[in-house]
Amino acid sequence: MSTNWKAQLQKYAKLIVQVGVNVQKGQPVFLTGAVDQAELVRLIAEEAYAAGASNVHVDWIDDKLSRLKYTNAAEEVFSYFPDWEAEKRNEFVNNNGAFISLVSSSPDLLKGIDSNRISAFQKASGTKLVDFRRAIQSDKVSWTVVAAAGADWAEKVFPEASEDEAVAKLWDAIYKAVRLDAEDPIEAWKQHNITLHEKAVALNNYRFKKLHYRAPGTDLFIELDDKHVWVSAGSENEQGHIFMANMPTEEVFTVPYRDGTNGYVSSTKPLSYGGNVIDEFKITFENGRIVKYEAKQGEEFLAKLVEIDEGSHYLGEVALVPHRSPISQSGVLFFNTLFDENASNHLAIGSGYAFNIEGGKTMSPEELAAHGVNESITHNDFMIGSAEMDIDGIQADGTVVPVFRNGEWAF
Repeated sequence: MSTNWKAQLQKYAKLIVQVGVNVQKGQPVFLTGAVDQAELVRLIAEEAYAAGASNVHVDWIDDKLSRLKYTNAAEEVFSYFPDWEAEKRNEFVNNNGAFISLVSSSPDLLKGIDSNRISAFQKASGTKLVDFRRAIQSDKVSWTVVAAAGADWAEKVFPEASEDEAVAKLWDAIYKAVRLDAEDPIEAWKQHNITLHEKAVALNNYRFKKLHYRAPGTDLFIELDDKHVWVSAGSENEQGHIFMANMPTEEVFTVPYRDGTNGYVSSTKPLSYGGNVIDEFKITFENGRIVKYEAKQGEEFLAKLVEIDEGSHYLGEVALVPHRSPISQSGVLFFNTLFDENASNHLAIGSGYAFNIEGGKTMSPEELAAHGVNESITHNDFMIGSAEMDIDGIQADGTVVPVFRNGEWAF
């Protein structure tokens, strides 16, 4: 590894620790990363300890072992998720831990694997991790999802390049997306947070009752609860510390009212789900519930996603991203939701975030449900935005306010 390469990786690790989860003195850190990203994992741990972390626990992932398991393990294995896997995460939550997820897998990791195995594991793990998911989705603790350039993923994104060239190009794209090329990346993130926050404030002032989306293949109404809250990049945990849940992020988002979505919507970018790619799909809603879906690629996996549980038949997030966002302008299709969702308006199938409701962080699941917040063991974003999308906000008195025109902010 060259000195310059190591310096860039160290700079990235520092950004993840200081801005991503904002590690505090005495705080434990739960870090998930792949074995082929060991150098970055070690640097993140080093920066976390330098920031005062009491302990850095690493959960290692090996894509080759994962595929071997899905190919060869007994069928019943995939319907089982051990209690201790859930308990160790819950223990970190109870001790005010910070969670860092480093994603680097190929979107085709499980291509060709029996979809029933993948679906069974998604359901088993989602069911056992319900308490952990609630803690994350109410911002009880700091958490962030960031990326590293895995070789298989890089070759999917840049198929014409050699492996080394593809990896280098993907690292460059990642660094630009997270503003690591700025003179002072940490300050750049502070300013970025302010810019997105201003949009969230404007949207909250409008107090929209519904949103109306129009684009080729899309005509969709989404109702919002009276106490909905638009939020942006920075989140605040239970201790009052600011963190960035996703890096990169270009979105301003809220939670839809569970039973208030009607119409149809078409995807504009591929969705990587369960190690497979779903593309060119259309979903139809009636009174919030998905009643029809079709896809040109990966329809079997779209079906598994929608059918995970009752909550996966409803939406949990509505997010606004201008078509000319930096990631969209890069022209790179990442085949990774962390990036592609920040190049496009998007929605999420599954659970909603408690912090998108006034006072929601301290509400019970029953109280959140009363405000239309959907609950599910899954949460999966899919991209719907384009340069042809118009969005109107409709206020309680029927006043229509242009929110997006031709894929860009209208105010």
